[in-house]
Amino acid sequence: MTDVSTTKRSLDPAVNAMLDLAKEKQIDTVWDRYDAMLPQCGFGDTGLCCRHCLQGPCRIDPLGNGPKTGICGATADVMVARGLDRAIAAGTAAHSGHARHLAHTLLKMAEGKANDYRITDEAKLKSVAIRMGIAVDGRAAMDVAADLARAALADFHEKDTPVMWAATVVTKKRVALLSRLGLVPKGIDHEVSEIMHRTLYGVDADPVNLLLAGLRCGVADLAGCYMGTDLADILFGTPKPVQSAANLGTLKKDWVNIALHGHNPVLSDLLVTTAMKRQDLAKTKGAQGFNLVGICCTGNEVMSRHGIPACTHSVSQETAILTGAVDMMVVDYQCIMPSIATVAQCTGTPVLTTMDICKISGTDHMAFTEEQALAHAEEILKRAADRFEKRKGKSVTIPAVKTPVMAGFSTEAIVGALLKVDARDPLKPVVDNIKAGNIRGICLYAGCNNVKVQQDKNFVAMAKKMLKENVLILATGCGAGALMRHGFMDPAKVDELCGDGLKAVLTAIGQANGLNGPLPPVLHMGSCVDNSRAVALAVAVADYLGVDTDALPVVASAAEAVSEKAVSIGAYAVAAGLPTHVGVMLPVLGGPLVASVLTDKVKDLTGGYFIVDLDPESAADKLIAAIDQRRKGLGL
Repeated sequence: MTDVSTTKRSLDPAVNAMLDLAKEKQIDTVWDRYDAMLPQCGFGDTGLCCRHCLQGPCRIDPLGNGPKTGICGATADVMVARGLDRAIAAGTAAHSGHARHLAHTLLKMAEGKANDYRITDEAKLKSVAIRMGIAVDGRAAMDVAADLARAALADFHEKDTPVMWAATVVTKKRVALLSRLGLVPKGIDHEVSEIMHRTLYGVDADPVNLLLAGLRCGVADLAGCYMGTDLADILFGTPKPVQSAANLGTLKKDWVNIALHGHNPVLSDLLVTTAMKRQDLAKTKGAQGFNLVGICCTGNEVMSRHGIPACTHSVSQETAILTGAVDMMVVDYQCIMPSIATVAQCTGTPVLTTMDICKISGTDHMAFTEEQALAHAEEILKRAADRFEKRKGKSVTIPAVKTPVMAGFSTEAIVGALLKVDARDPLKPVVDNIKAGNIRGICLYAGCNNVKVQQDKNFVAMAKKMLKENVLILATGCGAGALMRHGFMDPAKVDELCGDGLKAVLTAIGQANGLNGPLPPVLHMGSCVDNSRAVALAVAVADYLGVDTDALPVVASAAEAVSEKAVSIGAYAVAAGLPTHVGVMLPVLGGPLVASVLTDKVKDLTGGYFIVDLDPESAADKLIAAIDQRRKGLGL
């Protein structure tokens, strides 16, 4: 692993420039706080630390003559499995909480209580409702929306029928397999709650039983992610290819810059559409207009639907504030470092929290409600414009670094593009090119940036190698952010980055769609919850071939994972049958049985497994080998 204390912190020159500025001004960033934490605890690094009861904390010595069990008698494997399960539960709670928020918004709109929202994609509403078994013929869209919202909320509670957003979105073969293994969730909240019960002091002490419960909770996470994607598309529109840009150079000195940070589009989407209509408000304060930029997955949401540029992502979120050009940072929830409040105090940048579950000391708070959504958006724009008036004429530091991005590749958009190639059989071009080897396989890049890794290094190194080997790459979340900042979503980079077979495919599809050139080397599929789009694409190809997803030459990677959400995504990727790479140390290696199950034995159950490899070149080789093994299994 790269020693980030002895090299440039990031591969991104804009980030490094802002870190030099922070050092000059003696402002601590996440990298400084990481250095101060070294050396980190080796027990925690391997998962051999437990504080789930008040007799602890306990630690187990895997090497010397120290304790071999916790005070309660929990072995290393039990301790590690409990910790992993709690991470999966936390990630599932986050993704599904995002989805539940959208379900409530949809229901309030359908009941006439949130009139600032509308059904933007009625075709998506009908297709999802039909998948859920909800009648649509001859019914008003609002009535269908209300039934769909109630069906979504019902999936959270324990019930006799399976969670519909899990049972209807995978292949029938996968449903049968998961049912046989007892891995079909009974309710999203039920699975999270049961994990917390199982991992309580004095309950489940069988590491394999614990891991199976974690996988079932991971399937519940898939349900939450899929639900979040579906409902956001219905409310705000299903993404289509759109031109945008990325990096700190998207900030503009003479504009009112508003950074949208977090993960949920309920407020941010409305802010974008309102700002487009209220440019006059910014101009009355001497600005050229409102310039909205995104950070993390809220940024991915508004980029995919509106072409809003991405300012920065994940571990470098503080650098946006360091420019001095941000007139307001508006946050919702998830992946928001509390340190932004401290950095903002140094620059005078207002930070506004908007959700009651995510308040940060030292910031302002606006209690957002869907019932008053437009009024909240107007108030935020007014506050930001007033802040610009105070900033106007003062020095700012905006690195002149900006990369072209083509985003918005929803599953529907990809199928739509393929229809231009073969109107009668849109998946045939993809399958034919997989068979011919022009597309060797498919890799999904997801997850975050981790301060332990030189920012973006793993993503860039792996993507470069796999593209040259004709692997089609999909990307979501801050993994997508890493790749977009380095030109991987610029169609002009196809010749430079892609192997001949993949280049021919991307060019043919682009030309068929009137782009006068290729699709970009990496397809941006959206935010963290939008990993569901990659699942939908894999399921469609599997159904076309008449196989299950564990037979496909499809792999996944969280090359610089940090959040517990990445752990829950990894769990459902393995449950779906995918070889899944993690590029940082997972806190499970202290449990030899657990590590063996996750990296090997689980393959016999679901077909998927984890690959833990901190070296990006080696990891890429292992993923390509997994792709080739599956190609061989399909007779390709």
